[in-house]
Amino acid sequence: MSRRPIVASVHHLASAREPAARRRTVLTLGASLMAMALSGAALPVLAADAFPSQPLKLVVPFGPGSSPDQVARIVGEKAGALLGQTIVVENKPGASGNIGTNAIATAKPDGYTFGVSITGPLVNNTLLFDKLPYDPVKDLSPLTLAVHQPNVLVVRSDSGIANIAQLLEMLKKQPGKSNFPSTGAGTVSHLSVELMLQQIGSSATHVPYPSSPAALTSLVAGDTQFGALPPVAVMPMVKEGRLKALAVTSSRRSALLPDIPTLAEVGVPGIEGSAWIGFVVGSKVPAAIQKTLSDALIAALQDPTVRSRLQAVYMDPVGESPAAFRSYMDDELKRWGPLIKKLNLKSE
Repeated sequence: MSRRPIVASVHHLASAREPAARRRTVLTLGASLMAMALSGAALPVLAADAFPSQPLKLVVPFGPGSSPDQVARIVGEKAGALLGQTIVVENKPGASGNIGTNAIATAKPDGYTFGVSITGPLVNNTLLFDKLPYDPVKDLSPLTLAVHQPNVLVVRSDSGIANIAQLLEMLKKQPGKSNFPSTGAGTVSHLSVELMLQQIGSSATHVPYPSSPAALTSLVAGDTQFGALPPVAVMPMVKEGRLKALAVTSSRRSALLPDIPTLAEVGVPGIEGSAWIGFVVGSKVPAAIQKTLSDALIAALQDPTVRSRLQAVYMDPVGESPAAFRSYMDDELKRWGPLIKKLNLKSE
């Protein structure tokens, strides 16, 4: 109930038929209520509607069916149930995720628009682009890190390469002779391979593609010889026998892919290439509303059904605090920043 109707109803009681003394009393009461409302004093009948009181919009900076889109729909469905409101997913792809992420940053700061994003728009694009329409640190607040998904190094099954040690040996003996695909310049699928090549003292030609399916097509066709791509993209082909999984780009084996070794196990330590996905909201959204969203998302990520659905597509649920997520993004910039600068990578 708004402030004006309450005061107006009090005035309505002071009709012309009332004695002057009573009219003065009622008008004084109305003035007192107004003063309390303006001063911020506790007025239960005037309290604002609890958040959220209407459906929410969850922006995905990539297309339908992408990994961020899957996370948004799986987690958003449960979070909406916990909040008592529908969460509507809206895809806004383009400009390496910058368009959709900017839509999150510049949305009306009432908490009814939030979103998911990834390493590029939240970390690496600050170095890859000369200018972004938003500042990931100043204009966005972290809600929670949703999932990790280490990339999987793969080759064609008929390549003659049986394991990761053989791939590394081939790359060392034939520097510059192989091509590898990625989901775009400066992405984790690109940088994790570049870091591996740097550590073994070799080189290969990078061929960027706009998506994982396009990158996979190049591998299967033989246009590229090896690559590190998200497990949700490559594992079906591994199971079909068309690709061979050699290693994961993480410091320890994935619980979801326990039979695939890490690069560290064959003497290439320090590779931590996770295609992580997290939830963010505009930084001007009130802290209490940010906490409501964060709590609901973290609770959703602890739900057994949600976790099972995410794990079914090779995503490891996380659900950590906003502060921990911010710290992780800072670490990611320290991890990839020097390599991006060394390679002189730029996007337009």
